[in-house]
Amino acid sequence: MNDYRSVRVAVLGAGTVGSQVAAVLLERREELARRIGADIELVGVAVRRLDAPRDRELPRELLTTDAESLVLRADIVIELMGGIEPAKSLIERAIDGGADVVTGNKALIAAHGTELFERAERVGAAVYYEAAVAAAIPIIRPLRESLAGDNVTRILAIVNGSTNFILDRMHRFGDSAEAAQATALELGYLEADPTLDVEGYDAAQKAAILASLAFHTEIPADAVYREGITSVTADQVESARQAGYVIKLLAIVEKAVDADGAAGVSVRVYPALLNADHPLASVHGGNNAVFVEAEMAGPLMFYGAGAGGQETASAVLGDTVSAARRHVAGGPGIASSTHAELPVLPIGLVRTRYYITLTVTDRPGVLADVAGVFSRGGVSVQTVRQDVAEGDTAGTATLVIGTHAAGEAALRETVAALADNASVVGVESVLRVEGAE
Repeated sequence: MNDYRSVRVAVLGAGTVGSQVAAVLLERREELARRIGADIELVGVAVRRLDAPRDRELPRELLTTDAESLVLRADIVIELMGGIEPAKSLIERAIDGGADVVTGNKALIAAHGTELFERAERVGAAVYYEAAVAAAIPIIRPLRESLAGDNVTRILAIVNGSTNFILDRMHRFGDSAEAAQATALELGYLEADPTLDVEGYDAAQKAAILASLAFHTEIPADAVYREGITSVTADQVESARQAGYVIKLLAIVEKAVDADGAAGVSVRVYPALLNADHPLASVHGGNNAVFVEAEMAGPLMFYGAGAGGQETASAVLGDTVSAARRHVAGGPGIASSTHAELPVLPIGLVRTRYYITLTVTDRPGVLADVAGVFSRGGVSVQTVRQDVAEGDTAGTATLVIGTHAAGEAALRETVAALADNASVVGVESVLRVEGAE
């Protein structure tokens, strides 16, 4: 170990992850020092209430409610408070004081990441945020560093463990959406208010981060097209299973072109069909996975736990060690690349395959009538499956129609025309197919 002074670390927030990180910094101080090349000193933990119960007990003398003063005493500030404020102001204060920042705050990075990175670059500091996407899964560093010389073309990712748990229960055990969600809540995969997860907001924030890194372009979270899983039913899941598909909530980021052939980026989150043999289809329970396609490296899969105190703490501590090593070795912080400035393309320009489920009247000529609607809309039909329930007295049948690749705008016009067609009782679902050419 060299003669470098102690690297001073402050932790903001002592919730599930924060208390775990602080405890490990204390318990493994000597081991971490050997990895860093200098002693590491936890100078304090900022909390809202000194006497609040915590997952890990921490020395009371390290706890403080004065976060603003604490950040000025540290070389590395670990922000685990969550939310935008006061986290953003405290991070800015830390950066302005010359400290590096480690954060797992996906909402903050998605909304203000570029601004914080530029602020850090001006003073020679750095912002590390591996824990902001998929917890313990190392994906930020591979995109920012390992693949920096390659050309990433597409990322398909399962980045919300709660929704993956729900959809997996529905697929593997036949649970209804309500039963699967109740189980997820009981086991702690969902909050009492599940909106952030089931409506796709959490996944959209992470998609914005992944797209910004992969395509060197600032992507705001509100530019991400978003649909949640609340419309997914047990019947849809079973129909998909019978057809050889699995429904997953996917974050999809890919290079694309607009109507004039100019380059852009498509960033979207929605429930989609995956072939059962696609690597992401076998991601079960609350796990996450990121499937990266790059020109030279080819397909790459990153898989593991996407949430949890210990798992997220692992990513935070990894970033902390990296930041501490930089302090010992010297040199400027790592700047994030946002030079490309590619536009985010609207969802209407996306091309993919679709599965549309219709309830139709059970009479001769209906199939030809429906096929005509697709033809007039410029959407090519690839497969058709018809089901008539035994004992049906309503005189209806179910058509499941698979299309060739079609534009989103054309598909929406076709679906609207189907809804107005006299042969169609109802458009039951429209699902996109991803993960295939």
